[in-house]
Amino acid sequence: MNIGIIYYSTYGSTHALAREIAEGITGANGEASLRRVEELMPDDAMDENARAAADAQSDVPLADVEELADFDGVIFGSPTRFGNRAAQLSQFLDQTGPLWQSGALAGTPAGFFTGASTVHGGHESTILTMSTFAMHHAMVIVPLGYTLDEIGSTRTGGGPYGPTHLTPSDGSKTELSDDERQIARGYGRRFVDITAKLAG
Repeated sequence: MNIGIIYYSTYGSTHALAREIAEGITGANGEASLRRVEELMPDDAMDENARAAADAQSDVPLADVEELADFDGVIFGSPTRFGNRAAQLSQFLDQTGPLWQSGALAGTPAGFFTGASTVHGGHESTILTMSTFAMHHAMVIVPLGYTLDEIGSTRTGGGPYGPTHLTPSDGSKTELSDDERQIARGYGRRFVDITAKLAG
């Protein structure tokens, strides 16, 4: 199973989640194709931490809308922006009209991950608002549910909707907690399993 991980990350924590999900995918004998969406923020609006995070992601290829149809499943990630996905990911998804018209993504498994600077800052609402994109494309949404013990024990990020990360808004700490890391990897494994079952 070739799983696309399409994400946007300002300070690096969403990128870190994407890499942990990729580890889970490869650990389940899947292929993880990491892709970042284009940065829209002007250079003079980026602080030192954002610039460092952008440099750290320079090895990740830019996402291509047409490539979405080639994946067996796609997982989308974005930090929360007022309870919604970031404009950078929205701009990318807004280009998928031709795929919608042709039905190219219909039946393709879809998943989501995010992060916020407070416990109640949009972890769940951001995943929910991202998921409407998948509904319009007739994609099959793969939730995490309570399939991992860490979902019940985490005091940072991660929940039944999918992997998430709790991080300060100034980008000063992007390291994932042990629970967040295990949830992300577990989600990658689960996503491969569900994708394989649907393909069969």
